[in-house]
Amino acid sequence: MYCVKCGVRLPEGTARCPLCDTPVWDPEGSASAAPTFSDRYPAPPKSRRYPFLAFLTALLLAVSLSALIFCLRNLHGVYWSGYVMLGCALVYFAVIFPFWFERREPLIFVPLGFLLTAGYLLYICLYTGGSWFLSFAFPVTMLVCLLTTAAIALFRFGKRRRLLKIGALLVLIGCSTMLVELFQVISFGGRMFTWSLYPVCAFSLVGLFLILCGVIPPWRAYVERKLFL
Repeated sequence: MYCVKCGVRLPEGTARCPLCDTPVWDPEGSASAAPTFSDRYPAPPKSRRYPFLAFLTALLLAVSLSALIFCLRNLHGVYWSGYVMLGCALVYFAVIFPFWFERREPLIFVPLGFLLTAGYLLYICLYTGGSWFLSFAFPVTMLVCLLTTAAIALFRFGKRRRLLKIGALLVLIGCSTMLVELFQVISFGGRMFTWSLYPVCAFSLVGLFLILCGVIPPWRAYVERKLFL
């Protein structure tokens, strides 16, 4: 080992040169020295959303219990507190509950939200003595659920041919409005094709245009550039 400044030979373990007082640099020792960084992984940062989610959970629970206690003490029955409790439960499980998870799977929580919505509508139908749930509310809710889930699946698991997918989805949405009007006529009466033709024409025209753009390469490039797809 030698001094890098004056070149004098130094014994092993010397920290500074005794002649020029230059710090000793040992390339072999520096290579085997301990790393300057820690070999332990840092702890993951604690999420700040959990206290807020706990606060919202307690708030909805307090609102539900307050409505139930008020109706039991003053009206001697559940009455309108059932709407409040089930509405709070619907908001919690459809909006707040998914945020408790680090990875939220929309293909699970979106159908769950629609099922809870259907249950809430079933309660309203039974409480009011109606007969419109099975003929109108349930099929319309499931139809919207299928369209929403299909849209999420299309755009999540495939990034190619987006214009074709968007166009086909718009055509499907337009045609589904005729089913909604059919369920309305079956449940509440009236004439068919009084309003559904307007969304069918509008959605179908836009959807067919996007499908045509997806088939023609120059149009596809232009539309994708304009729509940032």
